Amino acid sequence: MTNCTRVPGFILQGFSGIPELQNFSAAIFLFIYIFSVLGNISIIAAVNLDSHLHTPMYFFLKHLSFIDMCSTTTTLPRALFAALAGSEFISLPACATQIFVFVFCAAAECFLITSMAYDRCLAIYQPLTYGTTMTPEFCCVLVTVAWVSGLLFSSFHTVNTFTMSFRDTMVEHFFCDNPSILRLSCTDAQTHEAVGFIVSGCVIMSCFALTVLSYIRILATVARIKSTQGRQKAFSTCSSHLITVVLFYGSGSSTYMRPANGYSPLQGRLAAIFYSIVTPTLNPIIFSMRNRDMKAALRKLYIRRP
Repeated sequence: MTNCTRVPGFILQGFSGIPELQNFSAAIFLFIYIFSVLGNISIIAAVNLDSHLHTPMYFFLKHLSFIDMCSTTTTLPRALFAALAGSEFISLPACATQIFVFVFCAAAECFLITSMAYDRCLAIYQPLTYGTTMTPEFCCVLVTVAWVSGLLFSSFHTVNTFTMSFRDTMVEHFFCDNPSILRLSCTDAQTHEAVGFIVSGCVIMSCFALTVLSYIRILATVARIKSTQGRQKAFSTCSSHLITVVLFYGSGSSTYMRPANGYSPLQGRLAAIFYSIVTPTLNPIIFSMRNRDMKAALRKLYIRRP
């Protein structure tokens, strides 16, 4: 049996296991981080300042952008500092905080994406009663549920992870990710892993099922529209959200729905780059690329005419 000691913290391996690539990777991810923060801040500012965007869809989008910005800020600045300054050590409380905030952002985004799917479903399936259903008060309730659920979910995972003892301090990752920390346990982690897997599965699959049901109703409604132009207009209102759903579930579930004993450090790092960096960076582009109202709001935000 491996001797267990209370470790003071962990050593993060960084973006790459090859030291020569650390600075190059850090430069690329620094550019991506700046681009991500600016993009998400632009979405938040545009929604707040443009009265035409004071609708439920953009209300949810504003919160999604804020969560994405918090998610990247939780992981990238610390990883960039470690790569550029050579300070790979992260204390145990800091690691626990990083996991707590990151899992909170991921869980809140999962619930928020589900709320956005429900919003689009009502807008297309019941357009006549949409305004009376998606009231500002109801939208605030949905967002509050997303935030509170994220807090409960992240609290559970943080406690479930850090009530164990650890045999090693080397984390083969660029931030404290839950699966990579579980691999360092020197005690029997099967119970912790099984409980975490069940809770994650219930939350992720419930949200995913509700999102799929919403899109089944959307597709059924769009299929009954006779004109091609009408079908294209109806589906264009949720196409951006659909792309975000695919990116979010496709990248995140590949890591968090897989047992720790089947975890691969390289695959974990690659998957983490997609769900913690690429997806939050692409969301502002996705939601503004095919949206005329958002494009107009961004133009007014950055192009001030005398």
